[in-house]
Amino acid sequence: MKSVSIVTVNFNQHQVNLDFLNSLKQNPSRYDVEVVFVDNGSKEEFEQEYKSIYPELIYIRCNKNLGFAGGNNVGIKKATGDYLLLLNNDTEITADTIDILVSEMESNAEIGLLSPLILFYDQPEIIQYAGFTDMNYITCRNDGIGSMQRNNGQFDEDSRPTAYCHGAAMMCRRVDLEKIGLMADEFFLYYEELDWCERFRKAGKKIWFTGKTKIYHKESMSVGKESAIKTYFMTRNRMLFIRKNTGFANTILFSLYYIFIACTKQIITYLLKNRLDLVKWTFRALAWNFTNTKNSKKLGFKI
Repeated sequence: MKSVSIVTVNFNQHQVNLDFLNSLKQNPSRYDVEVVFVDNGSKEEFEQEYKSIYPELIYIRCNKNLGFAGGNNVGIKKATGDYLLLLNNDTEITADTIDILVSEMESNAEIGLLSPLILFYDQPEIIQYAGFTDMNYITCRNDGIGSMQRNNGQFDEDSRPTAYCHGAAMMCRRVDLEKIGLMADEFFLYYEELDWCERFRKAGKKIWFTGKTKIYHKESMSVGKESAIKTYFMTRNRMLFIRKNTGFANTILFSLYYIFIACTKQIITYLLKNRLDLVKWTFRALAWNFTNTKNSKKLGFKI
């Protein structure tokens, strides 16, 4: 029988972790499942409390925050399953999630990365993710399929290719990772899963969505408060993503659009809101891409 490794990363979210582990315990799979929990430099450690819920938990404590990609990479290296399910700790699965994801992978050898339907936890009738459209590489923009729609079962029978998976829940095969490799941890936060999808696709694998199972994600439906770390990494990594995944000519065209239109508009918005701190981090994010032309792993942001 095939085995599944669930990899999850935590950074200072104790109550969320308790809910997550209870969700896994309450929704067992017919497959052999191991859970690899990476504590990404949190202030406090709760290993024994977590193991009281999930005794078989493989607990890894990192001395510092390695970011989403870096933390998942630590867990992937420890995982032993034939299939790996990268699952955000702020999600809760449903009764059939693991089994259906494995079944989808087993039925189609071309699938490289697979994500399920994702609904908002606080408003479970609203869809967060049912796939993504193709990327416009000049603007580095695309759209979410079904995003913010009411879930009326319209995606329940879907099993289809999509442009990108969702970082909150992605399944892949161990054997594919031996060829494609780990996530690019220089992203640290944001765009790392999109970059991973591009690499799977370039290796001849398909990016896939299934609506046959669903999870609930505790991410807010609202855009959320702007922060220095979000502004910096979203701005920095949008350009890094294009640099890594397109050619020279496209990178030049994107850079012209990004610097003189998108970021200029963003900076004006911050100035009108009197958010000079975010203006500073926007400039620093752009500067990083010109001073790290070989995709240096230097973050440029003090965590």
